[in-house]
Amino acid sequence: MNLEYLSGFGNEFASEALPGALPVGQNSPQKAPYGLYTELFSGTAFTMVRSEARRTWLYRIQPSANHPAFVKLERQLAGGPLGAVTPNRLRWNPLDRPDEPTDFIDGLVGMVANSGAESPSGISIYNYCANRSMERVFFNADGELLIVPEQGRLRIATELGVLDVEPLDIVVLPRGLKFRVELLDAQARGYVAENHGAPLRLPDLGPIGSNGLANPRDFLTPVAHYEDLKKPTTLVQKFLGELWACELDHSPLNVVAWHGNNVPYKYDLRRFNTLGTVSFDHPDPSIFTVLTSPTSVHGLANLDFVIFPPRWMVAENTFRPPWFHRNLMNEYMGLIQGAYDAKAEGFLPGGASLHSCMSAHGPDGETCTKAINVELAPHKIDNTMAFMFETSQVLRPTQFALECPQLQNTYDACWASLPATFNPNRR
Repeated sequence: MNLEYLSGFGNEFASEALPGALPVGQNSPQKAPYGLYTELFSGTAFTMVRSEARRTWLYRIQPSANHPAFVKLERQLAGGPLGAVTPNRLRWNPLDRPDEPTDFIDGLVGMVANSGAESPSGISIYNYCANRSMERVFFNADGELLIVPEQGRLRIATELGVLDVEPLDIVVLPRGLKFRVELLDAQARGYVAENHGAPLRLPDLGPIGSNGLANPRDFLTPVAHYEDLKKPTTLVQKFLGELWACELDHSPLNVVAWHGNNVPYKYDLRRFNTLGTVSFDHPDPSIFTVLTSPTSVHGLANLDFVIFPPRWMVAENTFRPPWFHRNLMNEYMGLIQGAYDAKAEGFLPGGASLHSCMSAHGPDGETCTKAINVELAPHKIDNTMAFMFETSQVLRPTQFALECPQLQNTYDACWASLPATFNPNRR
């Protein structure tokens, strides 16, 4: 099913696992079909303008209210508190795969954040490594989740249906949605952005026009699928950064029908219609934005999800890698496959880098020297997919991120080999 609501017009979608389970013409009838319970799943305030409102009506076997008290778990999310403030550029090797059985929740490792979980804006970023499927069910009261797999296929069973994703797919799960992550391969690794602010949506295209970048028709939402299971199930929630759990006597993934626009969705990054220059100069990275979470300041994002996919480079008389720059925004980069065209080595799939506000960065010495001297001709950057979580608020690394052995203590050295080539006697 296509997910056109991302274009910002509030389109709705509907799905039912049994014929006639979805009421017609009324959201909450006195007696719902099949003896189901009606429940409203709100992702925005009730008084939000219609074009921004996110809500879905659910018709389920048991209402979500049917649960005992939650108890704080002894095992909390890995990563620890935020570490010391640092303006330095940072880069990490991929995290090690776990030796002990580790599901998606236990495999989340906090890396950087720019706000507390109680904040109505900002983001937190995690890496994940898992080697077993979840047997429990999870929901996040602190924010929307954007999952970027780097290794291993995932089957994400949600209240609204099932989504199968693989590396080069992404999936977005609304705040509060219950889900279970099952592994389709022996190991899984990737990245997660937790968005505490406005829900993600497609960026405005402006002078680009009506086509280009990510197209609404390529975003997919699941078909209704329910579990009518009478067995003990642990339900875990993340609330203000802490993990709490309760025990149910049934599966909470028991929605038989639904309609609305507060829904999970996935997108294949290979469908992104990349745009670029056909004359001269390298475009701003904003031209590669897939999804954005806006702030109250027009054009200033709480979170931009940006990719650097395979693309043709044809600009004439132009330094083609990303230019050296200092930026108001804060950039957490990851690599899904291949190599990133601005770094010759050291930036690996599963790894990450952080360039904070006004932190000078750009291509490393080897890449820069090659780009200045190469004979320019059209060529294609292929077999690659890097991405960036970009945010307007400064990202602080966690204590784990600053102390882990994966931190590259010699990252600054990649620019040390840049030669001084200035000669006032030669243009």
